[in-house]
Amino acid sequence: MALGNRYKSAPGAGTLAALILVLVFGSPWYSTWANDNTNANTAGGYFLRLLAWPAWTFNSNDSLREIIVGDLKAILLVVLTALFLYLLPGSQLARARGTISQFFAGWAAFIFAAGFAALLTTLFLANPSLLGAMRTAAEGTGYGLFVGWIVGLASLGGYRGTR
Repeated sequence: MALGNRYKSAPGAGTLAALILVLVFGSPWYSTWANDNTNANTAGGYFLRLLAWPAWTFNSNDSLREIIVGDLKAILLVVLTALFLYLLPGSQLARARGTISQFFAGWAAFIFAAGFAALLTTLFLANPSLLGAMRTAAEGTGYGLFVGWIVGLASLGGYRGTR
């Protein structure tokens, strides 16, 4: 028997969806597969490669700083998604659970989180620049726009955290 919506918080479900997206599609195995087996000049290939945007790696030869800075985008994406899901008022103001405002609040939270994660990650690079920060933020928001609907669907129908 599946748990009903009364046990699912919208921010928790959206954060869990973001974590799964980052862990599965940001993994080195998926990134390698997507680059080797898809065509970037098709819509399907573009989307499958876009899913790998918050790529993370783990190599025992790297220093701790290299691991943290390299994976910071993926970590910040999940943390900022949780933060924005709690802060966005769309689903708090909705009269009933499952309304379209929860979907858009989850989607928007993921767009904002991806943009800010990319922007903040740029600050930790060796030679950060304003242009580089703008470009990475644009890549992040593009990722959030095309993938964030998954987080929006996950947060749809849940309650707002406190009961």
